[in-house]
Amino acid sequence: MDQTRPKLWTKDFIIVSSVNFFLTLIFYLLVVTIAVYAVNEYHASTSQAGLVTGIFIIGTLIGRLYIGSKIGTFGQKRTLVIGLILFTITTLLYFVHLGITFLLINRFIHGVTLGVASTAAGTIVAQVIPARRRGEGIGYYSMSATLATAIGPFIGLLMSQHTTFEMIFGFCFVLCVICLLITFVVKTKELSSQAQTEETKGFKLSNFVEPKSLPISFVLLIVSFCYSSVLSFINFYAIEIDQVDAASFFFVVYALAVLISRPVTGRLMDIKGANIIMYPAFIILGGGMLLLGLAHSGWAMLLAGALIGLGFGNMQSVSQAVAVKRTEPHRMGLATSTYYIFLDAGLGFGPYLLGFLIPMTGYSSLYIIMSIVGVSALILYYFLHGKKERKDVARVVDTSSSI
Repeated sequence: MDQTRPKLWTKDFIIVSSVNFFLTLIFYLLVVTIAVYAVNEYHASTSQAGLVTGIFIIGTLIGRLYIGSKIGTFGQKRTLVIGLILFTITTLLYFVHLGITFLLINRFIHGVTLGVASTAAGTIVAQVIPARRRGEGIGYYSMSATLATAIGPFIGLLMSQHTTFEMIFGFCFVLCVICLLITFVVKTKELSSQAQTEETKGFKLSNFVEPKSLPISFVLLIVSFCYSSVLSFINFYAIEIDQVDAASFFFVVYALAVLISRPVTGRLMDIKGANIIMYPAFIILGGGMLLLGLAHSGWAMLLAGALIGLGFGNMQSVSQAVAVKRTEPHRMGLATSTYYIFLDAGLGFGPYLLGFLIPMTGYSSLYIIMSIVGVSALILYYFLHGKKERKDVARVVDTSSSI
């Protein structure tokens, strides 16, 4: 065993990963319940209920765009604490009943605060992970969010059936307070003075996103667009093919596939580079989407969930690791923000755009089309990042051999 291998599971890493888990859990818990709340409490129309859900993601995008270039000025721990305080306050405001307009405004601000807090958490964790174990560490960190995407909707649906909405909001508020309290004991190494003056005057793209992270983030945009079809329409599809019971376990199987594979794929990336994970992941994702589109039984749907988890789930963590590794330490905040902006854009706008396609294709054909898009993204990855990654890995191998 390598005695010089740096420690990954530090107190700070565990705490920040836990905060990420709770934030994501709250987000997905409310996603599956807030539309019903808007209809029941405010008699919202279907379009208004959809907006109540979607405006949160718009707020998250704006929060990430703003805070990515400000973390160096505010400090990443201070940014996280402020983001969590505001996230907690806006969670508490769900108890205030002032009409559908107030709910929409609060959902938007709530999204902004999530964008701020999660971007700060991602920046902190990228710094506390040892450079030699960054792929493995980010794999574990992003796995916390993946587990929350399965547990959050499960808890939300369970609570909506057996408790009141006030209990749901109260539960979210308690989780917010826990996040805030444990964050105070995190110790961070603040960015250098160079980072404090990194921003330049005038409107520049590099003030809002990290250019070196754009290629891999754009690839992530395409595959997250594909995955959004699963998040948004799997229940409708399950009703259509009479597999509602299987669909209820779809994301549990997805999460298990990620949970089992990420410790292996993270370490493999650190040793062999991103390509050895990404190329098979495109094929596996495409196969999972194809199987889902052809599914007529519960086992086929669950197997598709496992394949999609192995494919898209590992693409998420590898892409985040690449986005961070490609940039300088003092711009990790922008790199993290850029990654999440493109991920959120794919997941957030995908359902809206695909909604125009479904009346023409149906759900089954939609997933078959998405399987083609997912596999085709492999070509895009090769030209935007894969080719350069191969050269970098070869250069490292040559250097090691010469030593």
